Amino acid sequence: MKLFCDSEKLDDYLLELNEVNYSNPIIKEKADELFHHSQTEIEKAKIAFEFVRDEIAHSWDIQSERVTCHSSEVLDFKEGICYAKSHLLASLLRSQGIPTGFCYQKLMLFDTPEKGYCIHALNAIFLKSLNKWIRVDARGNKKGIDAQFSTDEEKLAFPIHEELGEKDYPVIYANPHPKIVAVLGENTNALEMYKHHLPNSL
Repeated sequence: MKLFCDSEKLDDYLLELNEVNYSNPIIKEKADELFHHSQTEIEKAKIAFEFVRDEIAHSWDIQSERVTCHSSEVLDFKEGICYAKSHLLASLLRSQGIPTGFCYQKLMLFDTPEKGYCIHALNAIFLKSLNKWIRVDARGNKKGIDAQFSTDEEKLAFPIHEELGEKDYPVIYANPHPKIVAVLGENTNALEMYKHHLPNSL
């Protein structure tokens, strides 16, 4: 699939945002812990991805009701749904001057069309040394999900079943989509949000 950016300015993928608050002390402290000057951008991208994938729990997997949104609170509580985890990964990488955007997929919520659809979030990272964007999914691995960092062939969390109504959105957004930000702001119970209130289209 051919990806395209919603902004022509690469610098827009480095901006600090309300949800991507990388000057927050907790983000800066974690960045100092994870990264050092001798690492390449690819090494930093892989380290950040694996940290968010493995060390930040997905709210549904741990059956937590807490809703997190801003990258600082995602890191502080070490949990969030895919939307929140994508904010944290962008925050860590943007703090290192690595352009990072947001991508979305329309997926079946619970494995069959009858149970409805939801929007799923992942990230795109621009690697200057390769002059290309790559997509990664830091949702968190479990049985049946094996997302990996790859600069070649994508190894995302979910295959897209177009025949069942699923969709890969080709846009790389500089900002989290307004529908995503809205749903995180409007809900106080992550489990109820996950089951009943996630947007089903962009």
